[in-house]
Parts: sequence; C-alpha cells; structure tokens
Amino acid sequence: MKCNVGKTEQIIRIIVGIVIIFIGIYYKSWWGLIGIIPIITGLIRYCPISDILGISTCHVKKN
Repeated sequence: MKCNVGKTEQIIRIIVGIVIIFIGIYYKSWWGLIGIIPIITGLIRYCPISDILGISTCHVKKN
C-alpha cells in the first residue's frame, strides 16, 4: 500500500476522528463511530478515496 496521506493531513485526520468520537459520546449517538474512519486512514497514511481521485499529500523523498 502506498502512502497518499501527508504528515500534516495525518495529524488533522486523527484529531478530527477523535473529535467526532467525543461528539458522538457527548450526544450518546452511534454516529460517533464514523470517527474511526479518519483515525484509521491517518494511522496507516492511506486513503482509498484519495487514491481513486488521484490526490496525494504524501511527499516522496527522491534519492
């Protein structure tokens, strides 16, 4: 699996995922489980939707 999520986007995805989960807990809603998706894509640094759209924020180092 190639990287298509850059470091800044990774941090943003994880923070947004945590916020969504806490909002779900606050409102006692199962919709908070959606927050798992940005957390996972942030941790593995791969997003299938970005791959389909050809978007990559991951900078590859050239040797």
